[in-house]
Amino acid sequence: MSVNPLGSESRRAEVESPAGLERPEEGVSPVLITDLASKTLAVKEGDAFLYSDLEGNLEQEADYGLGLYSKDTRFLSRFRLTINGRAPVLLSSSSERGYMSHVDLTNPDLYDDQVLAVPQQTLNIRRIRAISGRLFERVRMKNYNPFPVTIEVEFAFGADFADIFEVRGMTRDGSRPPAAPKVEDGRIDFVYEGRDGVRRITRIEFGARADRIDVDDLEATATFRVHLGPYQTKLIGLSVDPIIEDGRPSSVDFDHAVHELRRSYEEWERESTQVVTDNELFNELLDRSLRDLRALYTQSDDGAVLAAGIPWYVAVFGRDSLIASHQLLMVNTRPARDALELLAAKQGTIEDDWRDEEPGKILHEIRQGELARAGLIPHSPYYGSVDATPWFVLLYAQHFRWTGDLAFAEKLLPAAQAALAWIDDYGDLDGDGFVEYLSRSPRGIKNQGWKDSYDSVVHADGRLAEPPIALCEVQAYVYLAKQRMADVYRALGRDDDARRLEDEAAALRARFNEAFWMGDEKYFAQALDADKRQVRTITSNPGHALYCGIVDDEKAVPLAKRLLSPDMFSGWGIRTMSKAAAAYNPMSYHNGSVWPHDNALIAAGLKRYGMARSTNRVATALFDAAVNADYMRLPELFCGFTRRTPNRPVSYPVACSPQAWAAGSPFLMLQAMLGISARAHQNLLTVNLPHLPTWLNTVEVRNLAVGDSRISVVFRREGEITSFSLLSREGDVRVVMEE
Repeated sequence: MSVNPLGSESRRAEVESPAGLERPEEGVSPVLITDLASKTLAVKEGDAFLYSDLEGNLEQEADYGLGLYSKDTRFLSRFRLTINGRAPVLLSSSSERGYMSHVDLTNPDLYDDQVLAVPQQTLNIRRIRAISGRLFERVRMKNYNPFPVTIEVEFAFGADFADIFEVRGMTRDGSRPPAAPKVEDGRIDFVYEGRDGVRRITRIEFGARADRIDVDDLEATATFRVHLGPYQTKLIGLSVDPIIEDGRPSSVDFDHAVHELRRSYEEWERESTQVVTDNELFNELLDRSLRDLRALYTQSDDGAVLAAGIPWYVAVFGRDSLIASHQLLMVNTRPARDALELLAAKQGTIEDDWRDEEPGKILHEIRQGELARAGLIPHSPYYGSVDATPWFVLLYAQHFRWTGDLAFAEKLLPAAQAALAWIDDYGDLDGDGFVEYLSRSPRGIKNQGWKDSYDSVVHADGRLAEPPIALCEVQAYVYLAKQRMADVYRALGRDDDARRLEDEAAALRARFNEAFWMGDEKYFAQALDADKRQVRTITSNPGHALYCGIVDDEKAVPLAKRLLSPDMFSGWGIRTMSKAAAAYNPMSYHNGSVWPHDNALIAAGLKRYGMARSTNRVATALFDAAVNADYMRLPELFCGFTRRTPNRPVSYPVACSPQAWAAGSPFLMLQAMLGISARAHQNLLTVNLPHLPTWLNTVEVRNLAVGDSRISVVFRREGEITSFSLLSREGDVRVVMEE
C-alpha cells in the first residue's frame, strides 16, 4: 500500500518526537495516531465515500480524516446533528452494508427555560445514509412520550475542499481558502476555485424547506423546528452533491438509489462462485469479504477497478488492484479483466523522471485531486512501483488460465510484451539479471515494493539500504510471470517464445537461489542493495518466493520453518519482520506488523511446496483474527504483538478497512487449502492434495467458472484425509486430482 510522498515544496506537520522513536510513514500526519480512540463508519459507492464517527458526525475540531470525499477531494469536512443545541446520545451504529449505514440515537434531558420538556431516552433519532452519486441522509424522529413535544433539529455543515494528501498531513504554500457558503432557495452551496483551475461545489439540498439557515464565516447551519405528537414519527431528508466544474447533480432519489444498490450487490453475488461450509463463522467471513470487494469495486473515468481501501486509497492502484484481482480469480474474473484493460491503457510510453514513468511500466497510482491536477505531485499517474509490472504479466496469464479467453489474450498481448520488455530492460538497471528500483522523481517514493515505507528495507545493523534495490519477492514475481506467460505463448502457437521465457525463468531461479540465500541463516535475504550486499534482516518477503515457486526444494523447508518460528509467527499471523531484528517494531507499518494479504500469499506458497499443515496453521491464525474483528472484516494490517489468551489482535491506528487485498485473502487461502487450479485453455480443473483444517469438515464450491464451463464440487474431511466429489457440471471441463 502506498504512502504519500513529500517533496521540496511540502512539509510535514510539526511535532516533537523523542529521539530514537520511529519516524512517521512518509506523507502521513502524526495526529492520525489518535484514530485508535475514534471508531469510524465508512460508506462507499463508486469514487465517493463518507468516513464519519460512530454518531454519524464529521467534527472539524477533531480531524481524523473524517469527511465526504469524491475524486480525492474532501467535499464535506463538517456535518453535525444536534437536538435543541445538544448532542444526541449514541445507542448503536453500523455500516455493515458498504453502501449504507444506520445510526440510532436518543435524546438527553431537553429543557425549555429550565423546565424539563423532553425526558431523556424518550425520542429515537435514526440517521440512515446511502451513497449513489450523492450522499443521502434520512433522519427519522419518533416520539415515545404520551404527550406532544417540539424540538429544534440542527445540521451544521462545512467544506474545506482539502486534497486527500493534505488530509493525510501534506501541507503546501499558497492554498486558497474556500468562499463563504451561499444560500439560495433553501439550498446551500460551498464553492472552491482550486489552484488547478477547477471549480468544485458542495451542494446541500433538503426534502423540505428549513425554518432557518444561518451562515457564520465558512459554516452553514440549517434548523428545522419539528412538532411531534404522542408516538408520532417524522422524517427530514437531505442530500449532498459533490460537483466538479459543470457536472450535473445526481437526479436519483433515496429509494431508487437504495433499490439499485441492493440489486447491484445481489447481481455481484450471483455471478460469483458461492462457497458454503459447515463453519458459520467462516461463511460469514467469506460473505463479508465478497461484499467488501464489491464495495471497493469502483467505476472511474478510466474504467472499473478494485480500489485499494477506505479511506486513504479510493483510487486506481496498480499493485493493489492486480493482487486483489488475482486473489479473486477463483471467485470472479471480471475485476481482473477490468484491471488489466485499465492498466494497459495507462501503461508507460515515455521516459519521464517526474512521474518515474518508463515505456512498458505499469502505473503505481492515479490521483484526481487538486494537487495532482495542478502538477504539484506526480500522481497523474505516478509509476513508482517495481512490482506492478510483473504482477500485470502474472495476472494477465492467470486470467487466461481461468478463462481460456484467447481473444482477450491477443488483445492485450502488446501490453504484456511491453511489460516483459520493461522487466528485462528498464527494470534491470545494471544488467545483473535482477529487477531493481530507483526513484528519479524529486517527489517519488523511495521504496517501491509493497513495503514502501521509507525504513522498510533495512540492514541487520539498522542501516537503511540504499537504492538501486533488488527485492527478493520481485524476482519471484518475475519468475512466475515468465513461466505463466509461456502458457499464453503456447496457446497462441508461439512455441519458441514460450521456450525462451521458460529458459529465462530457469536461469533467474538459479541466480536467485545463489545470490539471495543466506547459508548461515538458512533463509533468504530481503534484498540486494546498491552494492549488491545482502539485506540480511529476516522479513516475510521470502515467503512470496514460495508462492511463486522460485525456491529450490531443499531450501523450502528451512525457509518455512523460520517463517513459523516464534520470532516471525505472532499467533495471529506471520510478522513482516522478525522480533529479533534491530528495526523490529510491532506497531510499525511494515517492520513487525501482520498483513493478511502477505500471510495469504505465504500460506498458498507453503501449500505449493506440499506443506499443507503449515498452510492451515497460517489460515487458522488469520481466521481467528477475523473472528475478533468488527463485522468479521480483516483490516489492511494489525500490530505484530504476540498472541496472548484471551487477547484480540492489536489494531493498527490508520489501517484501511475495508481494504481490497485483505478482503481477498480468505479466498486465496481457501483456494490453497482446497488445492484448486485452473487450466481453462486445456479444459481442465486440477485439485492438488486438498487438506482442510480441523475447523472445516465440508466445503461446497458452487458455480465455479472454468472457461465456458460451470461446476460445483464438495470437499469433505475425515480425520487427516480430505476427499472431493463432483456435484454438478455445465460444460465439458475435466476435473482431475493432481499429485
